[in-house]
Amino acid sequence: MNRDHLHQEAGASAPALTAEAVTVRYGDVTALGEVSARFEPGRIHAVLGQNGAGKTTFARVAAGLVQPAEGSIAVFGQALAGGNVAEARGAGVELVHQSFALPPSFTVAEVLQFVGPRPGLFTRQGIERYWQAWLDGLGLGLDAGARIRDLPIEMQQSAEIARAMVSDARLLILDEPTAVLSPEGTERLFTRVRELRGKGVTVMLVLHKIREVLAIADTVTVLRGGRLVAGPLEARDLTAESLAELIIGETAARLDAADRAALVGAGAQQHDEHSRPDTPPALVLRAVSTSPHSGGKGLNDVNLSIRGGEIVGIAGVEGNGQRELVAAIAGLDPLTSGEISLADKRMDKAPLAARRDAGLRVIPFERNVEGLSLSSPLWENWSAAQLVGGALLAPVSPRALRQSAEKAFRAWDVRFSDAGQPAGSLSGGNAQKVILSREMDSGAKLILAAQPTRGLDIGATMAVWKALREARNDGAGILLVSSDLDELFDICDRIVVMVSGQAVAEFTAPWDIQAVGRAMTAAGRQSAQEARS
Repeated sequence: MNRDHLHQEAGASAPALTAEAVTVRYGDVTALGEVSARFEPGRIHAVLGQNGAGKTTFARVAAGLVQPAEGSIAVFGQALAGGNVAEARGAGVELVHQSFALPPSFTVAEVLQFVGPRPGLFTRQGIERYWQAWLDGLGLGLDAGARIRDLPIEMQQSAEIARAMVSDARLLILDEPTAVLSPEGTERLFTRVRELRGKGVTVMLVLHKIREVLAIADTVTVLRGGRLVAGPLEARDLTAESLAELIIGETAARLDAADRAALVGAGAQQHDEHSRPDTPPALVLRAVSTSPHSGGKGLNDVNLSIRGGEIVGIAGVEGNGQRELVAAIAGLDPLTSGEISLADKRMDKAPLAARRDAGLRVIPFERNVEGLSLSSPLWENWSAAQLVGGALLAPVSPRALRQSAEKAFRAWDVRFSDAGQPAGSLSGGNAQKVILSREMDSGAKLILAAQPTRGLDIGATMAVWKALREARNDGAGILLVSSDLDELFDICDRIVVMVSGQAVAEFTAPWDIQAVGRAMTAAGRQSAQEARS
């Protein structure tokens, strides 16, 4: 595990990564266009931009996963042919993907033994002792004997980093490493990244949150539409506002005050009071429980209420009952006990049509699976909700439905060429707007918004936030499930934390970020420890 010869060959002054006019095409789409950048060694470099800006493609080129159509890549002075992972690893490049891929049944030691050096004879205790000493030196806080499946999300990420460091990574690339972490977990990750920098490792972070970039990066490189906009720039010379303008260009000038504040991480810590205490709650859950299934947690005695005119956020490490909560309210999962009321009407045994008649609207977790039929025309996707609950023999006019859909799409600024085009032809942001135009109508009294901005760029995210705020101001109650705590802090009136299918804590503004993070992670760490004991 030693590459001193590479250090000697490359020389101390060689850049960690040099890209010269790198271009990547997928058919007629240019994912990267003539991107040139130089990253100095021993520093933390952030690459950021909207979704589709080319950040991940650039990282994959550097890691040898994608061969550029044009241009060149060099690592520590060594030219790479491109499109060759083994060659990139041989030069010291390791990429940790956003989606973790370690075998869940392996222990940490077994993972490292599999990818690292293999002594001729060893025992389980022997490899655990060997790799525990190595892990302690790396400072990742990992237990070599823990199974991957029993580790909290942030520790799974640490195991991925350890796997990368077994190869003596000199350029470590982390793709959206904070996407699944709590604020506490993000800060611990940043501490580890700084420690790696102190050991001489060059780190490239693919990020999209401005506040995180300014907290960790030495330099910042901004991509937009596959093109280099600026960088590497010294992070100390940048502000949140100047970065926002680099990322979204002229769109920044059109943002309202609330969206601009949220974008740059200065969201209001106090929210105007919109709820109407003299009206019945939009949603009440009393001691609601459901059966676990498909590896899920199920719900356990959940009590929750949402008044009209307020946004209540559901926070928690993913897989702690958020999906089960939405499914129970929507009538997709039967209750084993408890009651659900919508607009003061008992609905725990009501069918979907009755719930929609009572004002329930759902923006589902997976827009391309649960929200839209990608092969069906746009107008049919929009019209589906209009037909739920209608009389069985009521006349249906496809022409009228299509015209209504087109009117709704124009009102929501959906970028489409024809209402008959398949839903799968739209971008993620426009697909989400189709769902919003269908669900957020004047009859909405309770809106279940499940990860409504996941995978969207800044412009589409702002459109979703604006729609949720307007619905709240019009008197609807909104349940917002999001893995992005910053989003919850910026838009919610209250936040409820879920752990293992239970609502364990509730917070109001001004937010105590550390307290929310502790509520999300403490129980998860305890359950993981119990599973190993």
